[in-house]
Amino acid sequence: MAKKEPSFDSYSKKPLKEEVRKAMKRYFRQLESNAPIDVYELVLSEIEPPLLIQTMKYARNNQSKAAKILGINRTTLRTKLKKYKI
Repeated sequence: MAKKEPSFDSYSKKPLKEEVRKAMKRYFRQLESNAPIDVYELVLSEIEPPLLIQTMKYARNNQSKAAKILGINRTTLRTKLKKYKI
């Protein structure tokens, strides 16, 4: 019987999740006694731009296609692209 290969989605989710976990663990460890503030916004501002840039490249700058890939509305994508000056 042939070995079943993992799907792209099952393969891609685990490494990203693990990398985020490691990065957040390092981040909190480096804070020492300083209390973190606005961590959610910090993480989004670090992750969203490269996510949007690479998705737009993959979609060959087709915003409708990129929005569909990301699972968001095209208007939301345009707003995010403007926010990050992409």
